[in-house]
Formats: sequence, structure tokens, C-alpha cells
Amino acid sequence: MISGFATREGTARFASRYPGIPAQNYRVVMDLTLSNVGVGTYLGQADSHTDTLVTTAIKESIKSGINVIDTAINYRAQKAERSVGKALSELVDADIMRRDEIFVSTKNGYVTDDADLSLDFWEYIRQEYTLKGTISAGDISSGYHCMSIRYLEDQLDRSLQNLGLDCIDLMYLHNGVEGQIKDIPMKDFEDKLSGVFEMYEQKRDEGKIRYYGMATWESFRSEPDAPAHLPLDRILSMARQAGGDNHGFRFIQLPFNLYYDQALLRKNHVLQDRPVSVLEAARHHGIGVFSSVPFMQGRLLKPGVMPEFGSLSPNLRALQFIRSAPGITAPLVGHKTPEHVQANLKIMQVTPLGEEEFAVLLKQLTS
Repeated sequence: MISGFATREGTARFASRYPGIPAQNYRVVMDLTLSNVGVGTYLGQADSHTDTLVTTAIKESIKSGINVIDTAINYRAQKAERSVGKALSELVDADIMRRDEIFVSTKNGYVTDDADLSLDFWEYIRQEYTLKGTISAGDISSGYHCMSIRYLEDQLDRSLQNLGLDCIDLMYLHNGVEGQIKDIPMKDFEDKLSGVFEMYEQKRDEGKIRYYGMATWESFRSEPDAPAHLPLDRILSMARQAGGDNHGFRFIQLPFNLYYDQALLRKNHVLQDRPVSVLEAARHHGIGVFSSVPFMQGRLLKPGVMPEFGSLSPNLRALQFIRSAPGITAPLVGHKTPEHVQANLKIMQVTPLGEEEFAVLLKQLTS
């Protein structure tokens, strides 16, 4: 197990080793110097070939100046976390990086099996969870989601083992509202969420996680009257109840790109009695925002889809638009093949747009 976690000194040291990368490609969030592009690990077959691709892609990304790595226990049925862990272990063993330089996030909440075991999905759930009392009748929602404290604690320990770490920098509750709201009213969900936050605060005290947050699909970008909508200020109030002013809820994750633009353009949150976007609300509260689906699983990269700007290739235009949006900490790009990795890593040599430049571009793109 690799000990430690991302620190102010470590992440600043990491950025200082890449003098050729524009300084604007690193942002300070919670005193951590983080690259404004991160690596995601969602898609891919649950096989050894994909394991090798993911491990190599993470190593190449870190060597190119990226120090944000995102995964989840259910991605590729636990194999994504193990691929991340292998990459980190090999880089540490080779003295290419130190643990305190890399920011690692993962997610729990969805019910997952283990692709490395030859068990049917429900047989795995029975053997690993129900027979051991980790999951009880009624704990699993129709969306294959579980917010039982015993289950989430179990998943955290499995994630630590998969990653080979004794502390995770950021633990997300994975699509909590989306995975539960079809079965229970919002009031009951909020009661569950309060218990989850209390557990996360306990795990912070135990040194197993540093921060926690919510990785969502709809909650933060939906209309205020949508079933899955949950205001950011309400969540922060619950976090303060669980952990006081020094609570650990410091990051969120949501979809954002040129076509999923609601996080930027939809005024669905309230700040000082005025409607604002979730990105503006997050900036006000000092919440870091990581974004998913930068390429909409490749659909944005087809010829003629991405508008032309900046003399950049379609993939770099997609990343440039996202990471230049005020309030975004970093898009998470899920590259695996060597060709895609090298093509996407070129963004680390490009300076992001300033706020005025982005405003001009946004006007052009939306007019």
C-alpha cells in the first residue's frame, strides 16, 4: 500500500518539474496545484488488454504533466481502479513521482461485481454482500444503487485495496440522486445523504479519505423543479451539519461540454437571492468542479461537429472550451490507445483562454 495523499507542497513540486507547460495549465484548489486536464477511466472492456492500455495511458499522462486521476469502483467492474493502482505503483517504484504529487478520486454507490472473479453478477452480490450482512433486503434501488452505510464502507475499503493506497484524495457519492430518486422521495434521500456525509467525515478522521463530494449526471444541471435537482447550497448546509465549517465536501463532478452546457448557461441555483449557474455557485463557495464526457464518447470529434476556433484539432478544441469555462477545475478525458493519448496530451502545451477570451468565444458559439 502506498501511504500519503496529495499535498500543497507535493502538487506544487509536481508542477514545477514541467517548466515547458504554461503556468495557467495548473490551478490551485484547496491549496493543491492541479492540472486543468485530468484522466478519466470509465469506458473499456473488462479484460487484461484494456488494463494494460489504461495503466500505460495514466503513466504517460502523469509523465506529461497531468496529476489528476479519476476512477470509480464500478468502472470495468473494479478493474479500472486496479489499473490506476498499478500505474501509480510502477511510477512510485521507478521514482518518477511521489504520492503527495498526485490527486486521485474514485466513486462509490453503484452495486458492482468483480470482473476478476468468475461469478455471475447476482451470485457475487449474494456471496460478497448479502450473506455477510453488508446489504440487506431493500437496500438496492431499481437503479442498482445502494446508500447503505455498511455497503459504502465496504466499497471504500475495496477501493483502497484496488488502488493500493492508504488514503484517497477525493471520494464521490456516485449519482446518488439519480440512482435513488425513482424509489424514494427527496426527503428520504436527504436523510440518507446526511448519514453518508457523517460517514465520510468519520473516514476523514480515520485518514482514509481527504475530501468527498458528489459525482452526478442530472442533479446540478437540471431545472429546479426536476425530480433529481438538488441545490448546491442545500448540500453544503448538510455537509456543515456533518463536519462543521471544516467539512470535507469540496468537489463536485458533472457533465459539461459544448452541447451539455447547462452547468454554465442554466440559472438553476440561487446565490444571494439571485439565480446563477452551478458553476457560478461553485466558484462562490470555493467548490472544485471536474467535468465528465468531454467528447460525448467521441461524437463531438466527428468532422464538422465542433466549431472551428484557435487553429486546434477537434479534440483539443473540445478540451480548450471546457477547461477555459469559469468555474471548471478540469475536464476528465478517458483516453486509452497510444494515438489518442498523444493527441490529447498536446493540450498541456496550449494556454487556456482567459475569461474575456472565453466570453467572446461563447458569444460566437451561441449566437
